[in-house]
Amino acid sequence: LPRLLGDHRPRLGRAHAERPEERVLHADVGRVGEADPPEEPAELEERPRLEEQLHRPPAGRSAPFLPGHPEAKTGGAQGIGPISAAPWGSASILPISWMYIAMMGGDGLVKATEVAILSANYVAKRLAPHYPILYAGKDGLVAHECILDCRPLKSAGVEVEDVAQRLMDYGSHAPTMSWPVAGTLMVEPTESESKEELDRFCEAMIRIRAEVAAIERGELDKKDNPLKNAPHTQDMVLSGEWARPYSREQAAFPAPWLWERKFWPHVGRVDNAYGDKNLVCACPPLESYSN
Repeated sequence: LPRLLGDHRPRLGRAHAERPEERVLHADVGRVGEADPPEEPAELEERPRLEEQLHRPPAGRSAPFLPGHPEAKTGGAQGIGPISAAPWGSASILPISWMYIAMMGGDGLVKATEVAILSANYVAKRLAPHYPILYAGKDGLVAHECILDCRPLKSAGVEVEDVAQRLMDYGSHAPTMSWPVAGTLMVEPTESESKEELDRFCEAMIRIRAEVAAIERGELDKKDNPLKNAPHTQDMVLSGEWARPYSREQAAFPAPWLWERKFWPHVGRVDNAYGDKNLVCACPPLESYSN
């Protein structure tokens, strides 16, 4: 992006601390930045062409069908109706990003990046003996995210969705599922997760792999097991009858830390594919609004 905007130099990072004479206070953004040096002739020639590409309106046969909005003149002559409440998207996106960058500053952004990369590699190294790690570098390292391959679990009849649902029983929200590779989980801890939280997640994933191993050994039923029935709600576990071939404790408290801090899923397993293909309205019937 800086190159597209005509700025070929990195704006943030430790390297700028070596040139204090070039650091000035930008009052308009309230942070310490770097003074712009005179542009080279090649940059001056390149800037108008790049800016023209950035601001060029959509061309081709699809332009007349761009979505419109009843409160603002936008879209094409044959455009469909609005696709979002605001005609040009969310007005809070840019201020949020700007505030994050302004408050973190150059050193803060570098530190956050280092922690994010370290956290992703920590997760990858802990889980590598249990799940294949996709797209690791030649040194076995990953960037700020790691991709756990759950496709080998299919031999036990376990899908990646089963793993994602089971994670809720362990108190963790599932990472990104089946993207960018189908049948995988993409873990992106960022800089905000503590080591304790990373350890809980890794321990949950290791225990889930052990449950899959129990299915492979025939100790758990291939169709009626904690993964296929996950997540387990409070109503399910506390009901009078329990017809599962595994215990209530294994269903709801598969890890020791859950006895002290348990998050109960509010809804059990739903048919995601059916919900994607069929509109299911949970609203009261129209007749109820007559009064």
